Amino acid sequence: MKFISIEYGLFLLLVLAIYWSLALKKLQLWILLIASIAFYASLQLQYIPLLLVLIFINFRVGLALGQNPLPEQDSINDNESRFAQADWNSQRGKLLFLGVFINVLLLLGFKYLSPLLNFIGKNTSTNLSFTSSKIIAPLGISFFVFECIAYLVDVYRGAPASNQFIKFAAYKFFFAKLISGPITRFHHLANQFSNLRSLTAANVSEGLWLIAIGAVKKGLLADHIGIYVDLCFGNLQRASSTDLWLATFAYGFQLYLDFSGYVDIARGTALLFGLVLPENFDFPYFSTSIAEFWRRWHMTLGDWLRNYLYFPLGGSRKGLDRTCLNLMIVMVIAGIWHGAALGFLVWGAYHGLALVVHRLTSALSDSFEDLENFWQQPLGVFIGWLLTQLMVFTSWIWFRLPNLQDSSLVFQRLWGYPGDAQFAQKVYVEALNISQYQLAMLLLALAIVMTVVYFFNRQLKLQFNWPVKLLFVIPCFYAVWVLAPEGSLPYIYFDF
Repeated sequence: MKFISIEYGLFLLLVLAIYWSLALKKLQLWILLIASIAFYASLQLQYIPLLLVLIFINFRVGLALGQNPLPEQDSINDNESRFAQADWNSQRGKLLFLGVFINVLLLLGFKYLSPLLNFIGKNTSTNLSFTSSKIIAPLGISFFVFECIAYLVDVYRGAPASNQFIKFAAYKFFFAKLISGPITRFHHLANQFSNLRSLTAANVSEGLWLIAIGAVKKGLLADHIGIYVDLCFGNLQRASSTDLWLATFAYGFQLYLDFSGYVDIARGTALLFGLVLPENFDFPYFSTSIAEFWRRWHMTLGDWLRNYLYFPLGGSRKGLDRTCLNLMIVMVIAGIWHGAALGFLVWGAYHGLALVVHRLTSALSDSFEDLENFWQQPLGVFIGWLLTQLMVFTSWIWFRLPNLQDSSLVFQRLWGYPGDAQFAQKVYVEALNISQYQLAMLLLALAIVMTVVYFFNRQLKLQFNWPVKLLFVIPCFYAVWVLAPEGSLPYIYFDF
């Protein structure tokens, strides 16, 4: 069942009708869980038992972490209290390690075991039959595991553990965010489950507006751009330098529109159930530094990396050298999280290096007032934005082509490579029916539209009111139905 489909629309309407017809919150949670299982079954039925077992394990570990079996303070002396507390803290640490280990082991097993076995088979004299097989990971396993780890760590740090399995299971399996996030903390949704907001015209309008805008981003824009990106990056030997530059910038737009479109639909769906999911994008391509980019791109992943990796490693509390090392470690792990191919590792290290350079530049600017003032002036802001976006867009080459042989070929041919005239004929004349120049103008027009939206949204703080948003919903859906390419492309982040 695809998000952008008539089947999903009918499914959503049916679930909403049953959900809001029930008065008891517990029954509503059961409907959410059953509907989410049905939604996931339409995609990968075979992994539902595994995910339910993982949910139960995390629920039980969370309960154990949240218990406080220590006796009352007035019934024991100070020494006994200290020893008991130390012993319990040690047990809680072991429980946390066990829970995190189970989650990480499952993630590593599905995402990295098959590539590792294939690598061993290719680079050793052994000819094992299983090295040629490919393990298909459950959809959304990375986001699923990250949420479980966040929950266990939060409980370990003092947040209350869930004592209702249905509430925890409904949170974990909630179909709106199940496949590609946004990564949502348990207590963020648990509080909303307990204090469910009633439906209002404004909430319904906002929910439908988000779903419609998400469908436009994905169906009208990302999928059409993706056709060109696939043609170019699928024919590296024939594409010219200009083709590769256009494909690089086109993929940056495709990735943003594809993923943010998914999140818009997820957040809009949640609003119709009276729930608010966290935002995941805040105009990232208008960032003027790489640090700002990571505060505005995939915001829930950035928050997870800061809270559960960067801060436990020491953050910026242990000096500049340690801060730079921590940044590099976190981004390398972020790269590995996206996939087992070496290109993801290089992508993460490249972003880590950019963050280190930014941190060193910031430290240098603190020592020189003129330099600090320069970065705050219009020219400095523009240079910062230009360098940041050039770095970000070129880094997407490793993201799109994680095979280093392919991505290296792209970098080698970004300058002065003529390409194949027949390739240009097939792509621009036969496949797209537009010229290379016209395609570049379309991408520029898209950038201008994004700039106008950014200006009105962030600078002027202006948005449509709910009646206007509701007015545009039907035209958006109709445009997607009529103009979206046949056989829509899969969501990019489904692979992660």
